[in-house]
Amino acid sequence: MTARHTRPIRIGLQIAQYGADWPAFLDAAREAEALGADALFNWDHFFGPGETNVPSYECWTMLAAWATATSRIDLGPLVNCIGYRNPDLVADMARTVDHIAGGRTILGLGSGFKQRDYREYGYRFGSVADRVNDLESGILRIQKRLKRLDPPPLRPIPLLIAGSGERRTLRLVAEHADIWHTFADADDFVRKSQILDDHCGRIGRDPEEIERSVLVAGDPAASGPQQLDLGVTFFIVSVKDLDLDPVRQWVRWRDEHNSRLSTP
Repeated sequence: MTARHTRPIRIGLQIAQYGADWPAFLDAAREAEALGADALFNWDHFFGPGETNVPSYECWTMLAAWATATSRIDLGPLVNCIGYRNPDLVADMARTVDHIAGGRTILGLGSGFKQRDYREYGYRFGSVADRVNDLESGILRIQKRLKRLDPPPLRPIPLLIAGSGERRTLRLVAEHADIWHTFADADDFVRKSQILDDHCGRIGRDPEEIERSVLVAGDPAASGPQQLDLGVTFFIVSVKDLDLDPVRQWVRWRDEHNSRLSTP
Protein backbone atom coordinates (compact mmCIF):
# COMPACT_ATOMS: atom_id res chain seq x y z
CA MET A 1 0.00 0.00 0.00
CA THR A 2 1.47 3.34 -1.03
CA ALA A 3 1.38 6.53 1.04
CA ARG A 4 -1.41 7.81 -1.16
CA HIS A 5 -3.53 4.83 -0.20
CA THR A 6 -3.32 5.87 3.45
CA ARG A 7 -4.99 9.20 2.65
CA PRO A 8 -8.72 8.98 3.41
CA ILE A 9 -11.01 8.90 0.41
CA ARG A 10 -13.05 12.02 -0.16
CA ILE A 11 -16.21 12.20 -2.24
CA GLY A 12 -17.25 15.37 -4.00
CA LEU A 13 -19.82 16.14 -6.63
CA GLN A 14 -20.02 18.59 -9.49
CA ILE A 15 -23.34 20.19 -10.33
CA ALA A 16 -23.09 22.11 -13.59
CA GLN A 17 -25.53 24.99 -13.11
CA TYR A 18 -27.65 24.81 -16.25
CA GLY A 19 -30.97 23.30 -17.23
CA ALA A 20 -32.88 23.88 -13.98
CA ASP A 21 -34.19 26.74 -11.88
CA TRP A 22 -32.52 28.21 -8.82
CA PRO A 23 -34.66 26.45 -6.16
CA ALA A 24 -33.66 23.09 -7.65
CA PHE A 25 -29.95 23.93 -7.39
CA LEU A 26 -30.42 25.14 -3.83
CA ASP A 27 -32.21 21.94 -2.85
CA ALA A 28 -29.45 19.88 -4.49
CA ALA A 29 -26.76 21.62 -2.42
CA ARG A 30 -28.64 20.91 0.78
CA GLU A 31 -29.19 17.29 -0.25
CA ALA A 32 -25.49 16.85 -1.09
CA GLU A 33 -24.56 17.98 2.40
CA ALA A 34 -27.20 15.77 4.01
CA LEU A 35 -25.85 12.75 2.10
CA GLY A 36 -22.41 13.30 3.63
CA ALA A 37 -20.44 14.39 0.57
CA ASP A 38 -17.15 16.13 1.38
CA ALA A 39 -17.22 18.80 -1.32
CA LEU A 40 -19.64 20.42 -3.74
CA PHE A 41 -18.45 22.03 -6.96
CA ASN A 42 -20.14 23.86 -9.79
CA TRP A 43 -18.47 24.85 -13.07
CA ASP A 44 -17.32 28.12 -14.61
CA HIS A 45 -19.13 28.17 -17.95
CA PHE A 46 -21.73 30.68 -19.04
CA PHE A 47 -23.70 28.22 -21.19
CA GLY A 48 -24.67 24.57 -21.24
CA PRO A 49 -22.78 22.00 -23.31
CA GLY A 50 -21.83 22.82 -26.88
CA GLU A 51 -23.88 25.51 -28.58
CA THR A 52 -27.07 24.74 -26.68
CA ASN A 53 -29.12 27.50 -25.08
CA VAL A 54 -30.61 26.45 -21.74
CA PRO A 55 -31.16 28.33 -18.48
CA SER A 56 -27.79 28.88 -16.81
CA TYR A 57 -26.30 30.68 -13.80
CA GLU A 58 -22.94 32.27 -12.97
CA CYS A 59 -20.36 30.36 -10.94
CA TRP A 60 -19.26 32.55 -8.03
CA THR A 61 -22.57 34.14 -7.14
CA MET A 62 -24.01 30.63 -6.91
CA LEU A 63 -21.17 29.52 -4.63
CA ALA A 64 -21.87 32.43 -2.29
CA ALA A 65 -25.53 31.47 -2.14
CA TRP A 66 -24.70 27.80 -1.55
CA ALA A 67 -22.41 28.91 1.29
CA THR A 68 -25.34 30.48 3.13
CA ALA A 69 -27.51 27.38 2.64
CA THR A 70 -24.97 24.81 3.91
CA SER A 71 -22.82 24.47 7.02
CA ARG A 72 -20.29 21.65 6.56
CA ILE A 73 -19.55 20.74 2.95
CA ASP A 74 -16.58 22.31 1.15
CA LEU A 75 -17.46 24.50 -1.84
CA GLY A 76 -15.65 25.64 -4.95
CA PRO A 77 -15.53 26.01 -8.72
CA LEU A 78 -14.40 23.09 -10.86
CA VAL A 79 -12.81 25.17 -12.15
CA ASN A 80 -12.59 28.97 -12.20
CA CYS A 81 -11.35 29.98 -15.66
CA ILE A 82 -8.37 32.26 -15.12
CA GLY A 83 -9.17 34.27 -18.25
CA TYR A 84 -12.62 35.48 -17.19
CA ARG A 85 -11.71 37.65 -14.20
CA ASN A 86 -8.90 39.74 -12.82
CA PRO A 87 -6.87 37.31 -10.64
CA ASP A 88 -6.71 39.75 -7.73
CA LEU A 89 -10.50 39.93 -7.85
CA VAL A 90 -10.69 36.11 -7.87
CA ALA A 91 -8.63 36.06 -4.68
CA ASP A 92 -11.00 38.56 -3.09
CA MET A 93 -14.05 36.59 -4.22
CA ALA A 94 -12.63 33.32 -2.90
CA ARG A 95 -11.76 34.97 0.42
CA THR A 96 -15.26 36.46 0.71
CA VAL A 97 -16.98 33.15 -0.04
CA ASP A 98 -14.65 31.53 2.49
CA HIS A 99 -15.97 33.91 5.17
CA ILE A 100 -19.59 33.37 4.12
CA ALA A 101 -19.02 29.61 4.29
CA GLY A 102 -17.12 29.66 7.59
CA GLY A 103 -13.84 28.46 6.07
CA ARG A 104 -15.00 25.91 3.49
CA THR A 105 -13.75 27.26 0.16
CA ILE A 106 -11.66 25.26 -2.33
CA LEU A 107 -10.25 27.42 -5.12
CA GLY A 108 -10.22 25.46 -8.35
CA LEU A 109 -8.30 27.05 -11.22
CA GLY A 110 -7.84 26.16 -14.87
CA SER A 111 -6.65 27.79 -18.06
CA GLY A 112 -10.00 27.56 -19.90
CA PHE A 113 -10.91 25.88 -23.15
CA LYS A 114 -14.50 26.64 -24.18
CA GLN A 115 -14.27 29.24 -26.92
CA ARG A 116 -17.94 30.19 -26.86
CA ASP A 117 -17.62 31.53 -23.31
CA TYR A 118 -14.78 33.80 -24.36
CA ARG A 119 -16.41 34.90 -27.59
CA GLU A 120 -19.86 35.78 -26.26
CA TYR A 121 -18.61 37.47 -23.08
CA GLY A 122 -15.91 39.48 -24.85
CA TYR A 123 -12.75 37.83 -23.53
CA ARG A 124 -9.69 37.18 -25.68
CA PHE A 125 -9.41 33.46 -26.34
CA GLY A 126 -5.82 33.33 -27.54
CA SER A 127 -3.74 30.19 -27.94
CA VAL A 128 -3.30 27.34 -25.49
CA ALA A 129 0.08 28.81 -24.58
CA ASP A 130 -1.52 32.23 -23.97
CA ARG A 131 -4.07 30.71 -21.61
CA VAL A 132 -1.44 28.74 -19.69
CA ASN A 133 0.61 31.94 -19.42
CA ASP A 134 -2.47 33.58 -17.90
CA LEU A 135 -2.84 30.66 -15.48
CA GLU A 136 0.77 30.90 -14.35
CA SER A 137 0.74 34.64 -13.79
CA GLY A 138 -2.76 34.47 -12.30
CA ILE A 139 -1.77 31.92 -9.65
CA LEU A 140 1.05 34.17 -8.47
CA ARG A 141 -1.22 37.21 -8.33
CA ILE A 142 -3.89 35.29 -6.43
CA GLN A 143 -1.38 34.03 -3.87
CA LYS A 144 0.04 37.52 -3.39
CA ARG A 145 -3.40 39.11 -3.02
CA LEU A 146 -4.60 36.49 -0.53
CA LYS A 147 -1.73 37.46 1.76
CA ARG A 148 -2.74 41.14 1.60
CA LEU A 149 -6.49 40.88 2.09
CA ASP A 150 -8.02 42.19 5.30
CA PRO A 151 -9.58 40.17 6.78
CA PRO A 152 -7.66 37.16 5.43
CA PRO A 153 -9.36 33.87 4.55
CA LEU A 154 -10.48 31.82 7.52
CA ARG A 155 -8.07 29.05 6.52
CA PRO A 156 -5.33 28.63 3.92
CA ILE A 157 -7.63 28.10 0.94
CA PRO A 158 -6.80 24.77 -0.74
CA LEU A 159 -5.75 25.30 -4.35
CA LEU A 160 -6.99 22.80 -6.92
CA ILE A 161 -5.41 23.02 -10.38
CA ALA A 162 -7.05 21.16 -13.26
CA GLY A 163 -5.22 20.03 -16.37
CA SER A 164 -2.57 17.62 -17.54
CA GLY A 165 -0.23 19.56 -19.82
CA GLU A 166 3.01 17.77 -19.16
CA ARG A 167 5.57 20.56 -19.47
CA ARG A 168 3.83 23.53 -17.89
CA THR A 169 0.50 22.74 -16.22
CA LEU A 170 1.84 19.80 -14.25
CA ARG A 171 4.81 21.93 -13.23
CA LEU A 172 2.38 24.53 -11.87
CA VAL A 173 0.56 21.76 -9.99
CA ALA A 174 3.85 20.64 -8.45
CA GLU A 175 4.76 24.18 -7.47
CA HIS A 176 1.44 25.42 -6.14
CA ALA A 177 -1.45 22.93 -5.88
CA ASP A 178 -2.90 21.07 -2.94
CA ILE A 179 -5.13 19.06 -5.30
CA TRP A 180 -4.52 17.93 -8.88
CA HIS A 181 -7.67 17.35 -10.91
CA THR A 182 -7.34 15.51 -14.20
CA PHE A 183 -9.45 13.91 -16.90
CA ALA A 184 -6.69 11.40 -17.63
CA ASP A 185 -7.50 7.78 -16.88
CA ALA A 186 -5.86 4.35 -16.69
CA ASP A 187 -2.45 4.25 -18.42
CA ASP A 188 -2.59 7.94 -19.27
CA PHE A 189 -3.22 8.78 -15.63
CA VAL A 190 -0.23 6.70 -14.54
CA ARG A 191 2.04 8.48 -17.03
CA LYS A 192 0.78 11.96 -16.12
CA SER A 193 1.02 11.18 -12.41
CA GLN A 194 4.63 10.09 -12.83
CA ILE A 195 5.42 13.30 -14.71
CA LEU A 196 3.87 15.27 -11.85
CA ASP A 197 6.01 13.31 -9.39
CA ASP A 198 9.09 14.13 -11.49
CA HIS A 199 8.23 17.85 -11.40
CA CYS A 200 7.89 17.59 -7.63
CA GLY A 201 11.27 15.90 -7.41
CA ARG A 202 12.95 18.69 -9.33
CA ILE A 203 11.71 21.32 -6.88
CA GLY A 204 12.13 19.21 -3.75
CA ARG A 205 8.45 18.74 -2.96
CA ASP A 206 6.96 15.51 -1.66
CA PRO A 207 4.41 14.43 -4.32
CA GLU A 208 2.33 12.77 -1.62
CA GLU A 209 1.32 16.26 -0.48
CA ILE A 210 -0.82 16.61 -3.62
CA GLU A 211 -4.24 14.97 -3.57
CA ARG A 212 -5.25 13.32 -6.86
CA SER A 213 -8.79 14.04 -8.09
CA VAL A 214 -10.91 12.71 -10.96
CA LEU A 215 -14.52 12.88 -12.16
CA VAL A 216 -16.45 9.65 -11.75
CA ALA A 217 -19.88 8.23 -12.52
CA GLY A 218 -21.75 4.97 -12.11
CA ASP A 219 -21.12 2.19 -9.60
CA PRO A 220 -18.05 2.82 -7.41
CA ALA A 221 -17.39 -0.92 -7.17
CA ALA A 222 -16.77 -0.97 -10.92
CA SER A 223 -14.10 1.74 -11.10
CA GLY A 224 -13.27 2.97 -7.61
CA PRO A 225 -10.79 0.29 -6.49
CA GLN A 226 -8.78 0.52 -9.73
CA GLN A 227 -8.55 4.30 -9.50
CA LEU A 228 -7.64 4.07 -5.85
CA ASP A 229 -4.80 1.72 -6.78
CA LEU A 230 -3.57 4.36 -9.23
CA GLY A 231 -3.37 6.95 -6.47
CA VAL A 232 -6.73 8.73 -6.75
CA THR A 233 -8.30 9.61 -3.38
CA PHE A 234 -10.66 12.47 -4.29
CA PHE A 235 -13.58 11.18 -6.37
CA ILE A 236 -15.91 13.83 -7.77
CA VAL A 237 -19.23 12.49 -8.99
CA SER A 238 -20.50 14.15 -12.14
CA VAL A 239 -24.19 14.74 -11.41
CA LYS A 240 -26.71 14.46 -14.24
CA ASP A 241 -30.19 15.99 -14.07
CA LEU A 242 -29.69 16.72 -10.35
CA ASP A 243 -29.92 12.99 -9.59
CA LEU A 244 -27.81 12.55 -6.46
CA ASP A 245 -28.33 8.80 -6.04
CA PRO A 246 -24.81 8.04 -7.43
CA VAL A 247 -23.40 10.37 -4.75
CA ARG A 248 -25.10 8.25 -2.11
CA GLN A 249 -23.40 5.13 -3.54
CA TRP A 250 -19.96 6.74 -3.61
CA VAL A 251 -20.33 8.07 -0.06
CA ARG A 252 -21.22 4.57 1.15
CA TRP A 253 -18.15 3.16 -0.64
CA ARG A 254 -15.98 5.90 0.93
CA ASP A 255 -17.23 5.08 4.40
CA GLU A 256 -16.54 1.38 3.98
CA HIS A 257 -12.98 2.05 2.80
CA ASN A 258 -12.16 4.74 5.36
CA SER A 259 -13.44 2.60 8.21
CA ARG A 260 -10.86 -0.03 7.24
CA LEU A 261 -8.11 2.59 7.33
CA SER A 262 -9.04 3.53 10.88
CA THR A 263 -9.21 -0.09 12.08
CA PRO A 264 -5.94 -1.27 13.75
